Amino acid sequence: MKTYILISLFLIFSFTSYSQQDAQYTQYMYNMGVVNPAYATSTEDIMNIGLIHRSQWVGAFGAPRTGSLFIHTPIKENMEIGLSFINDQIGEDIVNENFISGDFAYILNLNESLKLSFGIKAGVNFFNTDFSGLTLPDGTIVGSNSFDPNVNNINRAFLNIGAGTFLFSEKYYIGLSVPNFLNNKHLKNRNGISSVGEEELHFFLTSGYVFDISNSVKFKPAVMLKAVNSAPLSFDLSANFLIQEKFTVGISHRFDDSLSALAGFQITPDLKIGYAYDYTTTNLGDYNSGTHELFVLFNLNLANNGIEKSPRFF
Repeated sequence: MKTYILISLFLIFSFTSYSQQDAQYTQYMYNMGVVNPAYATSTEDIMNIGLIHRSQWVGAFGAPRTGSLFIHTPIKENMEIGLSFINDQIGEDIVNENFISGDFAYILNLNESLKLSFGIKAGVNFFNTDFSGLTLPDGTIVGSNSFDPNVNNINRAFLNIGAGTFLFSEKYYIGLSVPNFLNNKHLKNRNGISSVGEEELHFFLTSGYVFDISNSVKFKPAVMLKAVNSAPLSFDLSANFLIQEKFTVGISHRFDDSLSALAGFQITPDLKIGYAYDYTTTNLGDYNSGTHELFVLFNLNLANNGIEKSPRFF
């Protein structure tokens, strides 16, 4: 059974053109720069740094694990830059992808409170596979002389180029983005065998709002739509409450996939930590104990002028 689960995960997430190949996050509202290069804050002299680790489908053999580091900062009144690194692993080190990308955003002031940002993303995807430890159901060891010689390990690099727009104020945002326009092929035709693993365009539509329920409670709903060619539309809906500008609690639902519980704590005005647990609602839930996601957000004051940024809503 473990082998069948591993092969299924492997095919679904890496080598089929009918899947959503980009790494997914439950707490995407704190990781917006990875999805949209136009993400902006317009908070001068403050560098936003974040770490997210996601262990998906814990208990399923070969389940995906994703880690990301992102840095974002204004460089001028109407310009911001970002840098992100993502490591995505599937199987017991069978598929290993490393994404390194840089973002540039230009911001237009529509009025005193509303801004519109345009962003571009450029980066490299390092894609590696190692089939040597994979054993098929019939006992065949991939990579051995008895197996199909067309199956080889892969070690390649691919260029990524993306773009996005981001309309935002202190209370809400709406973003539309395509993180990568290039249809890179991870496996090419060889000896008459058709290739699979071509990357499809991922379209992201994101939005969020902050409602002041009282002086001490804020309500923060957010939504993300993800569309990929030949794949079902992915729809994430979340609702978080910020209490006393210290504690965040909420729930999230990824339709036809999972239910999630979220929590966060503002340790200092510059440091926030959070956790999310996803309960799988599909048949795959019979083979795993859920998904765990942790994040750390830190604001670094580059000017050292004593200014503290308000707790981060998104």
